[in-house]
Amino acid sequence: MKNVFRMLLALLLPILLVGCSGEEDTIYVDFSKRKEVLLPVQKDAITYAYLPQYSHAVSYGRHHLLIEYLGRATGMTFRQVFPDTFDEHVKMVQRGEIDISFSNPMIYVRLARSGARAFARVIEPSGRPSFRGQVICRDDNRFIRTLDDCRGARWIAVDHSSAGGYLFPLGMFVENGITQDDFRRIDFAPGPGGKQEKVVLAVYAGAYDIGSIREGTLDILKDKIDISQIRVVKSTRSYPGWVYAARRNMPKEQVARIAEAMFALDLNSPDGAVILNAAGIRGIIPASDGDYAPVRKLMSDLGLDAPGAGGLPQ
Repeated sequence: MKNVFRMLLALLLPILLVGCSGEEDTIYVDFSKRKEVLLPVQKDAITYAYLPQYSHAVSYGRHHLLIEYLGRATGMTFRQVFPDTFDEHVKMVQRGEIDISFSNPMIYVRLARSGARAFARVIEPSGRPSFRGQVICRDDNRFIRTLDDCRGARWIAVDHSSAGGYLFPLGMFVENGITQDDFRRIDFAPGPGGKQEKVVLAVYAGAYDIGSIREGTLDILKDKIDISQIRVVKSTRSYPGWVYAARRNMPKEQVARIAEAMFALDLNSPDGAVILNAAGIRGIIPASDGDYAPVRKLMSDLGLDAPGAGGLPQ
């Protein structure tokens, strides 16, 4: 056996040595002849974000036609971005990562502390430039008929900073002598985005006795659940509606062009109707920081007016 191995090695060794000793032809590279390759540069875009009260899919579906229209009308490039949480939305505006913020009035007041300024607000499906919060329960809940019946209930709300989904209803409870301590528990919808839907689904499933949402949310879920099984216990008073704000130091001429395009949208024109109906609004009108004085008063009444306050003290 050893002799066979030696014979094979003797036959293969010359082949291996030849393979190892072979030299490849030298390739000459002339570095004096060069061509510079330029990578495509992405055009600067105006970033636009919808506060994530609904899922990212809903946010995109409601606003992508509006964003495409703004691009055509202004000649500028727009890009929709999708923060996962209310707090992330605020921080992105503060860092200059969101140019145009579409948010509830409570979040706007927080943004204004960092230099953002309102320039437009929407006309709600109700036909008013204002909206309300709603306290809901299952329709078959025989124990909750009035606001006072909510004492001792398990309450699920949208977010600490949600206007219609928490703070408007909380203000209504407080006005009626019902404090946070009067509830068995107060929880907030988990996870990123889609929190309004999660509140409705949690009440629908019986996991909570009551929930708080902004008006209009039930219509969004009418194809997913039997909304006749949900009853509105009471709606809050109206507050100034959702607002468009430009980040600090955004060029005024850009804001003016965007505002002009927004105000030109008309529900009575075919193209305008498609865009506005998709967004769930009836129009966009001018706004100023002073329009949100009632919201600041509510925040003060709830102890939320301290600079940098982001949520209700627990």
